[in-house]
Amino acid sequence: MAKAKTKKAKDIMDKKALGFFEKYINNVAPTSHEWRGQQMWSEYLKPYVDEIRLDDYGTTYGVINPESDYKVVIEAHADEISWMVKYINDEGLIYVVRNGGSDHICAPSKRVNIHTPKGIVKAVFGWPAIHLRGRNGNKEEFPTVNNIYLDCGCHTREEVEALGVHIGCVITYEDEFMTLNDRYFVGRALDNRAGGFMIAQVARLFKENKKKLPFGLYVVNSVMEEVGLRGATMIAENIKPNVAIVTDVAHDTTTPMIKTENYGEYKCGDGPIVSFAPAIHNKLVDLIRKTAEKHKIPHQLEALSRYTGTDTDAFAFSGSGVPSALISLPLRYMHTTVEMVHKEDLQNVVDLMYQSVLNIKYQHDFKYFKV
Repeated sequence: MAKAKTKKAKDIMDKKALGFFEKYINNVAPTSHEWRGQQMWSEYLKPYVDEIRLDDYGTTYGVINPESDYKVVIEAHADEISWMVKYINDEGLIYVVRNGGSDHICAPSKRVNIHTPKGIVKAVFGWPAIHLRGRNGNKEEFPTVNNIYLDCGCHTREEVEALGVHIGCVITYEDEFMTLNDRYFVGRALDNRAGGFMIAQVARLFKENKKKLPFGLYVVNSVMEEVGLRGATMIAENIKPNVAIVTDVAHDTTTPMIKTENYGEYKCGDGPIVSFAPAIHNKLVDLIRKTAEKHKIPHQLEALSRYTGTDTDAFAFSGSGVPSALISLPLRYMHTTVEMVHKEDLQNVVDLMYQSVLNIKYQHDFKYFKV
């Protein structure tokens, strides 16, 4: 009987997977309110792992071989940037505060959902018309976090509060998933729900290729990365892994107004970005690079000063230290509602993570020298 062909990422980017991806991107999971997305993600992941677990703050993870004493983590973060209600004035206009790194420049004229105990309240980020700005004695102003505001069609604070809106309600944009030129996926929160999708696809490859791992594999979707790597910090102490490979997004620097001499040159479609930084373990990144070369997986190299700014830092410096690495997905227009990723990069990140995990041994020795 002919041997079954080993599947690669492109083989599982099928209608089922891409249907989940679109649904997952459109779902609302703002920082510290991730549970709806986590529930959706865990249901998708469940057939490919032995157990599903979660902690009290919502970090959710699947485990393959939970009985093993050697633990390898592949990780992404689940939360999307958003806003919160900060103040409601007497005229019923709502002022906001960031929940994560929300970009105030993008806010004017956007439609939003305010999430209240009574359900969704629709609103818009209002902004003075071009006819009235900088003319007839009016000073030209530009959006700042202090002057953007929401209008939900109410005329008093009491009207707003009657709808269920209160200080601390979370606010998300309405923008949804789409495909451009059969090449790019576009949507809000690709940072980093694309990562959650990719690590789930890695687990699916292990299941469908019937690979037996010699260690426990923890497929982790962490919460609250956007406000300081909080979920990863907690779950790293909980799991106490021996190795961690993190995936997040990184900037495509080839669009206008970005100086590549300052940031490096990274391009969507040219493959995963493999990082070097103090938190990155050199022997682990060497394993990943050799894996990419062996399997002819296109990739780019990135140098980061001091820290990566991703959950990699939380895992690397947890406990007595965890050998960690970062494989990033190139992305255009980060922290906007039109984030873009190339479909081939998605496939190549999945393949690189999958093949790299296969190259890790039980009790893999990451020490630099013997004594």
